[in-house]
Amino acid sequence: MSTPPDASTPRKQHALQLFEGLPRHYDRAGAALSFGQDPRWRAALVASISAGPQDRILDVATGTGMVAAALVKRTGARVVALDQSADMLSGLRARLAADPLLAERIEPVVGQAEALPFPDASFDALSFTYLLRYVDDPAATLRELARVVRPGGTIANAEFGVPSQPQLRALWRVWTRVGLPGFGRLLGRDWQEVGSFLGPSIEGFYQRFPLPALEALWREAGIDGVRTREMSFGAGVVMAGTRR
Repeated sequence: MSTPPDASTPRKQHALQLFEGLPRHYDRAGAALSFGQDPRWRAALVASISAGPQDRILDVATGTGMVAAALVKRTGARVVALDQSADMLSGLRARLAADPLLAERIEPVVGQAEALPFPDASFDALSFTYLLRYVDDPAATLRELARVVRPGGTIANAEFGVPSQPQLRALWRVWTRVGLPGFGRLLGRDWQEVGSFLGPSIEGFYQRFPLPALEALWREAGIDGVRTREMSFGAGVVMAGTRR
């Protein structure tokens, strides 16, 4: 297991603060603000995971557990659902309280992706969603994620993307710079802050790590056969590969 990262860095502190007030409406608001695309991206992520009822999956940055619940329903596997935000995990615990099947198959864990509290090769597959923009060292985080997956296991993630076609990218910028903050304001101060944060965060990440460079990070972390699927005209990205 790795040495825990410094949880007091500005990026880590901002990530924790950003999600403090979101769990209550997170699922519905995320779907609405993405014009219904966020559930499609998550479904594509879940479909890319190879696992069965005897397997154990780690879902990192689980939030309110949407992906974790879908993994249980699709594969029958047991899922450890990890998030650094206890506030977001409160949304998952409410989900488990309402569904005995999920309560029996999902274990919530507070933890950080950069220092997972698990031995090497202890999971058969791993999923993560909207994670790498919130960590200080994406390359090291990918290595840590790969560490806990057995050789041959699937690793997959879903993330926002930036459309490559110029006209679509211009519309995307208008929505992320004006539309998201405006609609977020209707939901409350917390969502307004998220809406203002997302566009610059997404675009800044892909300026640092264009998709070919991001794929290279995956391979350097020990993940082979990396596949990238751009969805919703590039506004969503689903990546998957196999632990070497």
